[in-house]
Amino acid sequence: MALRNIVKEGDPILLKKSRVVDKFDRRLATLLDDMAETMYANEGLGLAAVQVGVLKRAFVADTGDGLKEFVNPEIIDTQGQQNELEGCLSLPGRSGTTQRPETVKIKAQDRHGKWHIFKAQGLKARCYCHENDHLDGILFTERIVNTVPDLKEE
Repeated sequence: MALRNIVKEGDPILLKKSRVVDKFDRRLATLLDDMAETMYANEGLGLAAVQVGVLKRAFVADTGDGLKEFVNPEIIDTQGQQNELEGCLSLPGRSGTTQRPETVKIKAQDRHGKWHIFKAQGLKARCYCHENDHLDGILFTERIVNTVPDLKEE
């Protein structure tokens, strides 16, 4: 495993739509492992492949209940609404209140190509939606309903 550089705001790759994963091989496993290591090292809750410069439909997430991997994810159901504070490893120091579903059901493949269905609510639902948006070139700033001033380092 290796730490990868996180792509920052301003890089045009963050606004591109990621491609479907069609090869479930060692390269995909290495990418997922590296993404997890990078996410944990940067104290994130999730990380999409595009955030490490790879236009593949994949993300990893851990909202406190262990690492989950999502390959070719598709949100198949949403319910309710939540407005909560959000940030992003690709937009350091920026945050805002976003509007997201309260619950989501998401279908995704694992690193071996097997399909799974995940149900999530609250923070976990917000995280999954945030990372899934990255795969379509959408940043959380497009979902902001209330802004918070940029954080300044001292």
